[in-house]
Amino acid sequence: MGQKINPLGFRLGTTQSHHSFWFAKPKDFFMGLQEDEKIRNCIKNYVQKKKRISSGFEGIAYMGIQKRIDLIQVIIYIGFPNLLIEGRTRGVEELQINVQKEFHRRLNIAITRIEKPYGQPNILAEYIALQLKNRVSFRKAMKKAIELTEQTGTKGIQVQIAGRIDGKEIARVEWIREGRVPLQTIRAKIDHCSHTIRTIYGVLGIKIWIFVN
Repeated sequence: MGQKINPLGFRLGTTQSHHSFWFAKPKDFFMGLQEDEKIRNCIKNYVQKKKRISSGFEGIAYMGIQKRIDLIQVIIYIGFPNLLIEGRTRGVEELQINVQKEFHRRLNIAITRIEKPYGQPNILAEYIALQLKNRVSFRKAMKKAIELTEQTGTKGIQVQIAGRIDGKEIARVEWIREGRVPLQTIRAKIDHCSHTIRTIYGVLGIKIWIFVN
């Protein structure tokens, strides 16, 4: 058939849950979605600004948002001790002050560390993007990413890169899979992410599917 669906949305209510928890009237629902997107973009922009100063990459797996009448609770799940943790309370307070300027409600930001960062597709995609920016061969970057993921005890992984790979004139799609990735089995817990990277040849797209259990 060739018809694709997001593996996370396909499994909502079974093995996946929402990253945002809040309620709104139907006419105000789009405003809540835009607010969520604005919060995530503000945090990502702050981290990217700090990333220019530091070395390495900031491994944010995902962000959970819970909203009340007068409070927005944001939980950032990260994989590595980065600038947000190095400064401990000072780093989190500085981030909270920067993001609070954009919103009228009180904002509370907390940080949670993930035990196996390379089992998270967003962190793995960021790792591959960093390798491609450093002119590492795409096959080598994909194989190294799969090796790192296998160490976390996952059952399968599929990595796909699309675009002008290695600066070729014609865009193409390259993918590699290790283990099982049953996309049509709803009970199979699969993590997925789409990541874009800007290179001197153009934009490349990275997609990762990880079969957790």
